[in-house]
Amino acid sequence: MTESAVVRNVTVVPATPATMEVAVNLFRVQLGEHEIFPAEQALREVTRTVLSNSSHGFILLAWAEPEFIGIAYAAAHLSAEHGGTVGWLEELYVAPERRGQGVGSTLLAAVISRAQQLGWRAVELEVVAGHERAVPLYLRHEFLPVSRARFTRACTAQGLVTPDYSA
Repeated sequence: MTESAVVRNVTVVPATPATMEVAVNLFRVQLGEHEIFPAEQALREVTRTVLSNSSHGFILLAWAEPEFIGIAYAAAHLSAEHGGTVGWLEELYVAPERRGQGVGSTLLAAVISRAQQLGWRAVELEVVAGHERAVPLYLRHEFLPVSRARFTRACTAQGLVTPDYSA
């Protein structure tokens, strides 16, 4: 089956309060693949907040009969560097059995389209070490590599759930 034949069977829809638990579950699975295990209630609250206040960004779901098979979350923030609102592609996940079939590309195109509709100046992302197989996807969608090192620091005891990727 060609990639385009598979993609035609995928529909990307905005997450809603009615699909919140689907979104939470997809986030949980995706983050688990990265060995990140946020508290269930915290993950649910982040999802609820984004769904109830679009100033925080948006969540998109990929549907292929009979189930949701992917998710993308673009968080919004004001950027002095870009002179306006920028999206941070916090999560892009496709179920393992559907990878390599164009689903990620379909989700990413929908993120870019939505960001453009919202007037965002850019969409930024990171590729975690060990996930370099995703780089060609981003390059096909005209993302450019930026030479920077990313750092993080927890501000609360619950704030840092990221594993040590430096090893």
